Amino acid sequence: MDPETDPDPPSDPLTNEFGTLDDLAHDLGSLQDLAARGSWRTILDKVAHARSLSLLRKPHEHLTYLSFNVLALAKLRRFNDASAELDTLEDLDGSHYQYQSYPSLYPNRSGSMVPFSLRWLIALIPVKLGQGQLGLDRFYSLLDFVRSKVKEKDGVSLNIWKKREGLVINAIIGHHLGNKEFSVCLDQMHHLLIPDFSNPILWSKLGYIQMQIGDLESAKSSFNRVEALMKEGNGEGLLSEIEFKNLVGRNKAMVYMVGKDYVSAVRELEECIERNPMDAVAINNKALCLMYLRDLPDSIKVLENALERVPTVALNETLVVNLCSMYELAYVNHSDIKRTLSSWIARVAPDDFDTTCTRI
Repeated sequence: MDPETDPDPPSDPLTNEFGTLDDLAHDLGSLQDLAARGSWRTILDKVAHARSLSLLRKPHEHLTYLSFNVLALAKLRRFNDASAELDTLEDLDGSHYQYQSYPSLYPNRSGSMVPFSLRWLIALIPVKLGQGQLGLDRFYSLLDFVRSKVKEKDGVSLNIWKKREGLVINAIIGHHLGNKEFSVCLDQMHHLLIPDFSNPILWSKLGYIQMQIGDLESAKSSFNRVEALMKEGNGEGLLSEIEFKNLVGRNKAMVYMVGKDYVSAVRELEECIERNPMDAVAINNKALCLMYLRDLPDSIKVLENALERVPTVALNETLVVNLCSMYELAYVNHSDIKRTLSSWIARVAPDDFDTTCTRI
């Protein structure tokens, strides 16, 4: 969800027409670095400072900084403040957010200056405020918008918009799954697959939904379709070769886990981790399989090693919850061990990390 201007050549401001990101907007490079580190409070301070000194002089700069500000507020769970900030916006598709409306500022440039992340946040914030239906409606509208762009694009731009399409689809399905609306999810997945029959991410998502309703045979069929797509070379615009292989591997492992064949699941997951040592899903699932095999010391070691080796990837609430559960099962003095973990998290975690997941 990094703020990024819609890539509509020749209006893409991230082309080599500019020497640095800071040529696009005041101090944008430092904001992106801070976002990558999860320093959301510092971003709020920087945005407030730039606004107070009137350092933002062009319309697109105001939009870019507003995007970072809303994103930071959302990450810090300040959803009411984020919503208030979004309320200051006008119609995103209006002429006031088009480059050609300001010919003296943007000569020979046309198209929207609205960052995609801003459109995403406008859909997300109502969900976070308990207005689920409003947020869902907005996500469906965003999906229509993204698909209109997919039809127009080619090359690098096409791949960017296809990835964005995947993000929106996952949000929509996640909403229905959260409400246990499985039949709606299945109907929606089949509807989504009609125009995108070669999308391995969609087929995997369908398989996971089928597993949740207990239809293992259909899930296997969906996962087999993902593997066939990989062999056929389809869907590679969405995934790198390693990502594709690991998607297939994690799917196989999931089938083994449901069948309680944890040894085979561990084997598949180890191959995923060997291909990509930063595959946090494979790492977490391997640890769970070892726990189910009653090998608590090794399951703990897998998660601890991941936190030490790749903390920026492995440090997420799900993994930490699982590690703390393993501590509670393995050690009498688990409270002391969890306090040590919590202290380490406080030093290295991004601002938005939910420290209550350690259950101290």
